[in-house]
Amino acid sequence: MWLILGLIAIVANFVNLYMYTTGKDYKLAMAMGLSFTALTLCSEYSLVSRWVKVDDWAALEDVVPGMERALWFLTIFSILLNIAPILLERKGKKQ
Repeated sequence: MWLILGLIAIVANFVNLYMYTTGKDYKLAMAMGLSFTALTLCSEYSLVSRWVKVDDWAALEDVVPGMERALWFLTIFSILLNIAPILLERKGKKQ
């Protein structure tokens, strides 16, 4: 499930940027991108929680260290992509 939610978040992020570049209202796409990013993180946390409940320590040892770095990077990247139109809009108003 986390993979599907993550892919939807990525698509929503690019829709956000596309709508900004075409001059359309991008705020709904921005909210969707951030929302699906949050849902992806919750889904990944649920997966790890299930592994703990069934004592699947091998899965935890194999997956969690690498996924932690990936989730941090992708979440920060998603936030930056989503707020980029707002920052660009503010920069344009100052000039």
